[in-house]
Amino acid sequence: MNAASGLALYHFETCPFCHRVRRAAQRLGLDLELRDIFADDRHLHDLTNATGRRTVPVLRIEEDGDVRWLPESADIIAFLEDRFGQQETGT
Repeated sequence: MNAASGLALYHFETCPFCHRVRRAAQRLGLDLELRDIFADDRHLHDLTNATGRRTVPVLRIEEDGDVRWLPESADIIAFLEDRFGQQETGT
């Protein structure tokens, strides 16, 4: 798997929408950092401070010192596919 540097998925294990994102990352061969909000209070604290909500999944994206938070499983999957999906070449 490829390390997805600068990306962390805020999730919890039994969340079905989180599961969709984890499966997409696995399909793309990504090794996302997983931050379970119920396994570590710091992750829940960071999430609620940044977004004002406890809703997951949320992808934390850090690039060039800037941090942004991307909620919604479909949007996260689209972001991952756009950034890490393989480009098909025409024949």
